[in-house]
Amino acid sequence: MLIKIHPDNPNPREIKKVVDILKDGGLVIYPTDTIYGLGCDINNQKAVERVCRIKGLDLKRDHLSFICRDLSHLSLYTKALSNDVFKTLKRNLPGPFTFILPANNSVPRLFKNNKKTIGLRIPNNAIILEIVRELGNPVLSTSIKDEDEVIEYTTDPELIHEKYGNLVDAVIDGGFGGNIPSTIIDCTEHPMAIIREGAGIPEL
Repeated sequence: MLIKIHPDNPNPREIKKVVDILKDGGLVIYPTDTIYGLGCDINNQKAVERVCRIKGLDLKRDHLSFICRDLSHLSLYTKALSNDVFKTLKRNLPGPFTFILPANNSVPRLFKNNKKTIGLRIPNNAIILEIVRELGNPVLSTSIKDEDEVIEYTTDPELIHEKYGNLVDAVIDGGFGGNIPSTIIDCTEHPMAIIREGAGIPEL
């Protein structure tokens, strides 16, 4: 199913359609402020495992990220943050960044692994933020890659639907995406370190 949603003024009816799919354990491909992502409700273990199968990820070994609606939502999944880290998040979010943060006890229960850290995103994209807000839970975030050696990430939602439509329950057409992923910043080290340069230049 290809669902067209306006990137600036998402229609609540279309958002609800996507949220209902996620609540039913469905998988959705959605736009962010960087590349298109593949995800599900992080509280649905079967859906998380399905995402991992599609991407060839190992839940116990690989690092997973998810999208929160705002900083107070994000704080539900992290240990207490230092003032420096909190100010950095506030300065840069929403934005094209993934912050590696110390995970609190609710995260291993969700993913059934012993990871001490979690990647968290608050993208500057009205569609996915509205979906997360309406759902009430974060959405798993993993990128849609392309086999093309020149263009690593597919930017056209119709082509994404052609390729992945039979593997997922919905693809959102929120316009063309970017082909540069988010910048990853490790906040568990002091000083904070950029571990992947991407679409954003953070203010640290």
